[in-house]
Amino acid sequence: MKLPSWLRKTLVAAITVCTFGLVTPPASLLAAKDPPSDDASSSDWQHSPTSRAEEAVSLTRAQFIERTMEKAVAQSHEKFGRKIAPVIEDEFRAVILPRMEEVIAELADRYPEEELRYLAVSENPSGGQGERIFHLYRADTGEDLIRFHVRREHPPQDGYWFQFHYHTCDDGFQAHHELGKIYWSKNTPPNWRT
Repeated sequence: MKLPSWLRKTLVAAITVCTFGLVTPPASLLAAKDPPSDDASSSDWQHSPTSRAEEAVSLTRAQFIERTMEKAVAQSHEKFGRKIAPVIEDEFRAVILPRMEEVIAELADRYPEEELRYLAVSENPSGGQGERIFHLYRADTGEDLIRFHVRREHPPQDGYWFQFHYHTCDDGFQAHHELGKIYWSKNTPPNWRT
């Protein structure tokens, strides 16, 4: 007996949620797929358990860059915290983000569109004095590709600066590729994520 698509999806979701993902739903529920309908706005298509994977497969470079930049902004704001973000927000958006976007676009150009689905943005930027904002990595292998960092600089009698840079796997993450600097003040900045 062939179950309606909505019922299969509901059963898969219910089994997954009720067992906290420890039990895999039967293959008959996962494998039985309806032929794609012409109605791309169908709620069944948009909320299917596999919609994320299907959506990732069909990402264009522009979509990949846009989504990666959204995540980059979110990770950056989490890194800055509520004390630093309001002070440097405007300059960060005007100076640093466009350069970050260029670097992400250059990375996207190195991969065929069908492989962009494997590229992901790390979460949990470092706090305290740590430099990590986020990393771009291959989700299928766990390999880091680009590491976006920010460090504090305090040149003698010049106040504090935030120096944004990135490292690439091309040289083993050794070289600092500068994105830009933002001046803080003569006072010591608070720790990240505060």
